[in-house]
Amino acid sequence: MKKLLVLIALLLLVLAGCGKDNKEAKNDNPQNNESEEVTLKVASLIPPMTEILELVKPKLAEEGINLEMVVLGDNVQPNSALAAKEVDANFFQHVPFMEQFNANNNADLVPIVPIYFANYGVYSKQYDSMDKLPEGAAIAIANDVSNIDRSLALLAQHDVIKLKEKTGPYYTIADVIDNPKNYQFKEVDLLMLARMYDDADAVFMYPAYAAPLGLTPKSDALLTEGTENDFAITLIARQDNKDWEPIQKLAEAMTSPEVRKFLEENYDETAIPAF
Repeated sequence: MKKLLVLIALLLLVLAGCGKDNKEAKNDNPQNNESEEVTLKVASLIPPMTEILELVKPKLAEEGINLEMVVLGDNVQPNSALAAKEVDANFFQHVPFMEQFNANNNADLVPIVPIYFANYGVYSKQYDSMDKLPEGAAIAIANDVSNIDRSLALLAQHDVIKLKEKTGPYYTIADVIDNPKNYQFKEVDLLMLARMYDDADAVFMYPAYAAPLGLTPKSDALLTEGTENDFAITLIARQDNKDWEPIQKLAEAMTSPEVRKFLEENYDETAIPAF
């Protein structure tokens, strides 16, 4: 009888241990935790980019996605961070700028969805029309190839200069074949353009950089670009994570009626919805 009782006790201990192991294994498996929150890191720079991300954050939280915005200080870091997988996506650039980064860095960044057109324009502190710019006027433009291309195309669109037929992906200063007033193009870092407003005769700026100076495209720009272009500010990810559900959920939230309403009510002609 004693041997029987000992055997029963040992059997109960074994069964209890197995039950405990199964329970721990179940808890250790993330797929069994349906309420687990996913963190989605997105790099950005300035409003309205950062404001849009803040706007959609509560909606993503309802889907179990913690949107972590990483605000960086220049227009190089967001792509470098994304390519290095330090963030999952970024939101600050147009596709030609992304393509330039890919070509220069052997990267595989890809566009997810366009969000808004930043109404690019030419501004001057001294002159109220392009016709009044003097012979040899200094015009400040961003020094990256995609924005040089964009600036020259805008001037050509308004017959200020003439460009030869494009043979590569970008226009360069060498493509200017007619410059009647001999304008001098001063290439500076994108983030320095607003500072050139006091020094150059004219300067190309995005609305986000013109706004702190009290300038808007509609009221103050000598020339503007509009929406017939390939330069919408776009949500960008990588080839390896472009189909990841949290990124697709973010794209859906950023193209919602709420975001459209926010842009129309707060940014008018400066950030035009692209969806």
